[in-house]
Amino acid sequence: MFNKSNSFGFLFFIVLLVACNSLPYQSTNRFYKKQTKELVKQIQLEPSLQIVNNLPAANQWVGTTNFDLRKPNFVIIHHTAQNSCEQTLKTFTLERTKVSAHYVICKDGTIHHMLNDYMRAWHGGIAKWGNNTDINSSSIGIEIDNNGFEPFETAQINSLMLLLDKLKNQYKIPSENFIGHGDIAPKRKVDPNIYFPWNQLALNGYGVWYTPDSTKNLPESLSVPLALSIVGYDIADTTAAILAFKRHFRQDSTSQMSLEDRSVLFQLIQRKTTGK
Repeated sequence: MFNKSNSFGFLFFIVLLVACNSLPYQSTNRFYKKQTKELVKQIQLEPSLQIVNNLPAANQWVGTTNFDLRKPNFVIIHHTAQNSCEQTLKTFTLERTKVSAHYVICKDGTIHHMLNDYMRAWHGGIAKWGNNTDINSSSIGIEIDNNGFEPFETAQINSLMLLLDKLKNQYKIPSENFIGHGDIAPKRKVDPNIYFPWNQLALNGYGVWYTPDSTKNLPESLSVPLALSIVGYDIADTTAAILAFKRHFRQDSTSQMSLEDRSVLFQLIQRKTTGK
């Protein structure tokens, strides 16, 4: 016998199941909105200098009229080192992982904008570039779906180039400030590794490059550690810094420094010191 009540209940269950499957990140999106509201509350608080350690605070608050939001000044490119874009999205929506990025680019070129650019993502970890030891506070993190040992898809690079163009123009990010996770954390990370097309990016204004196979004017006394430091690398571990440099600029994973490698390094410090 046909039971309308049971039929309606079953239908409701199917609709609910489909809705949940089509919106798998509904709960984490709610958490995102809650978290941003809490941050907005902090921003809206009037500055208040409480008497701490006998600081001579004024009796009356005077708010400045000249301010805006802090803006990102670096773009850090990563590979996900995971098996799929979906796996990375899940990783970035689990609180226990304590990692995130502003953007994730899937193999088909789809871009997920996971965090407002003005917010601080947890993508750099313990890192250093030049004198900057808090990369997360000044950078945008972009994760590209790739296990680190395979070529990047054309669709991914095309989407990345469009995204970098937007970010560079919107935030006036200098060309030399487009770097990799392995550059800022050479002892811990290798991404986006030797398959990443840094040359292609640099030719379009996202990063710096050099004149291939040019060894003229190369000083015999070039100090590799000092040169790496001038470029921006942390030389606490010189071998790690050399490996990071060679992955980025030579698509090589060995630590030996050839004459050509030294020439590339010299060209980079010349550009760094002269702006040319």
